[in-house]
Amino acid sequence: MNISIKPSPLSGKLKAIQSKSDAHRVLICAAVSQEPSSLLLENRSQDIRATIASLEALGAKIESSPDGRLDIKPVWGNEAKSPFVDCGESGSTLRFILPLAGAVSGDFKITAGGRLPYRPINPLIQALNINGLAFSREKVPLSVSGKLKSGHFLLPGHVSSQFVSGLLLTLPLLEGDSQIFLSSPLESAAYVDMTLKTLRDFGVEIERKAMTYFIKGSQIYRAPKNISIEGDWSNAAFWLAAGALGGKVTLEGLAENSLQSDKFILEILEKMGADIGLEKGLVSAQAGRLTSINFDAAQAPDLVPVVAALMAVAEGTSLIKNAGRLRLKESDRLKAMAQGLKNLGARVEVGGDYLKIVGKKSLKGGRVKGFNDHRIVMALAVLATKCEGNLEIEGAGAVKKSYPEFFEDFELLGGKVNVL
Repeated sequence: MNISIKPSPLSGKLKAIQSKSDAHRVLICAAVSQEPSSLLLENRSQDIRATIASLEALGAKIESSPDGRLDIKPVWGNEAKSPFVDCGESGSTLRFILPLAGAVSGDFKITAGGRLPYRPINPLIQALNINGLAFSREKVPLSVSGKLKSGHFLLPGHVSSQFVSGLLLTLPLLEGDSQIFLSSPLESAAYVDMTLKTLRDFGVEIERKAMTYFIKGSQIYRAPKNISIEGDWSNAAFWLAAGALGGKVTLEGLAENSLQSDKFILEILEKMGADIGLEKGLVSAQAGRLTSINFDAAQAPDLVPVVAALMAVAEGTSLIKNAGRLRLKESDRLKAMAQGLKNLGARVEVGGDYLKIVGKKSLKGGRVKGFNDHRIVMALAVLATKCEGNLEIEGAGAVKKSYPEFFEDFELLGGKVNVL
């Protein structure tokens, strides 16, 4: 889908969609719990559908009700033999399901699409291989044999926090005790904190000391009576940025005490000069005089596209650093944002792990590529409010990966979108 956006300020009120990151974790814990459970899951993005389908492939029974609820019967007693697991383009699904399938089903086949087969997975495969699983190759699609055993797991902390989360979700199910050792400091640490919180909610306890996690085996997952999914700070960041760029946007359904790392968008917007409001469960952002900042992306890499968009129209020279991992996402996000912003008339310098952006009062508009990356599309879309001419986005349908209703909500806030 190619679209054209006519410049206009975005303003109004939206309900934040449910957190994709939270939903992945809750779905997995529910699928390995002792008893059936039910949860309201209104937002079914492509990534969430991939996790649901993967859990069903392992033996879980997941049925949808007309009211948006999912009824989940755990895998136990219905474990699939030699299942085929398709993770779609969801990195979380692949990295979370890979160890789980090794514990639940043993022999299985697993595949993925898009750029996902080329994104890092080898450190996780090596750790699983040492503990009972044999792999046909070092990247998906692959066949896996054996059964995952408890033991010692060594992982780098700077490549993907999802490796750690995947093991934390699975190792408590194994008979023996396990330990996860990190060979380098953990980046995107808040996502691991989210995993630990979800596990606690399901009655599973894990001890952490410095760069080591201690996991007792044979733990029983018990779903809480009222399972809820948090509002999503990652996608809320685009609407809050839109408010900072021209109107006033208010969101409801975001937890101020959330462990989601992308809540950091509030601090970024305040530093840049936006007016932030927090009142009675509502979060708002409205335009101010935006000025340059330096942003270390190590702990919140998913914010890079939207922060780069803000920097393009902020006064002064801004820097995003420690962003090398962004080259291995759904697209090379440093290259994608640099090219998109340049096409709109911004001044951008891109390096191996950084973006340097000299802000301008407005951009000229023009045609940009979405690079099959939902965050690139959404970041460029909200920047249309600062363009002098129309902004056209090739491949805007990539938003279905995490936020299928993005452009519907965009229009609710006053955006003017035409499908080309």
